[in-house]
Amino acid sequence: MLKIQDLNKSYGTRKVLDNLTLHIDSGEIYGLLGANGAGKTTTINIICNLLRADSGDITVNNQPVSEGTKKLIGIAPQENLLYKTLSCEENLKFFADIYGLNRETRQNQIKETLAAVNLLDRAKSPVETLSGGMQRRLNIAVALVHQPKLVILDEPTTGLDIEARYEIWELIRQLKNQGITILLTTHLLDEAERLCQRIGILKNGQILAEGSLAELRALIPAQEIVVVQTTQEEQAIALAQKYGFTPRRYGSDLAFWLPESLELKEIITRFEGIAIDSISRQPVRLEHIYVEVTQGR
Repeated sequence: MLKIQDLNKSYGTRKVLDNLTLHIDSGEIYGLLGANGAGKTTTINIICNLLRADSGDITVNNQPVSEGTKKLIGIAPQENLLYKTLSCEENLKFFADIYGLNRETRQNQIKETLAAVNLLDRAKSPVETLSGGMQRRLNIAVALVHQPKLVILDEPTTGLDIEARYEIWELIRQLKNQGITILLTTHLLDEAERLCQRIGILKNGQILAEGSLAELRALIPAQEIVVVQTTQEEQAIALAQKYGFTPRRYGSDLAFWLPESLELKEIITRFEGIAIDSISRQPVRLEHIYVEVTQGR
């Protein structure tokens, strides 16, 4: 559905995209992760034909990006594209007109799209009367009203409470079940874990690692991760390394990669003689992988 090959973009002497290459299959949710400045926004702007790349190839549904491919793409940016004094259906009518939908198609699509995001009963409600979660759902509806092949969701749950976040996650799953291809950018790594079939980690305009969560987990030679709280950290590290445990810092936490899964009793035994305040076990998560990849370990 989306193919990006050797894409380059610079602003003056600053290179933002450096031979960026990624492919997104039809019907999948692809998560694009990266810190601010990694190149996500520039990539999105080029996909949407709002910005021209310096070099490289990019196609949507086998068509080179152009004015003609804009109708194939729907985008829900991080900042809501909504007119707050207009109703839900008035907002969708405005964007449906931009995409050139005729009257009959437009009316059907507005109704179907509002139903898809569970806002049909609020069709006449002004946007300013909606909750934050409802506004985000309507923002996604704007991206869907013209029946695009590819939907770009840029930080779709930023600033939402957990209940509203769950609602958006369920909506995204429903869109996938309808065969819609989704490019998702997010800073919430658990969101990417839950929703994405494949994930690409972007830094300095390059994909450093890419694959399913299982494939990315294979980058870390650990069966599980143990977080230890102790006042004798140096002694704990020295002792753990004798057993082949790899020490890591995740923020202020001292953690160890375990090359094999052990019973808790066995883990405690490995730290015999060390004053341990607590030990917690964790699976290898996307946050651990992300830190390893982006820090070049």
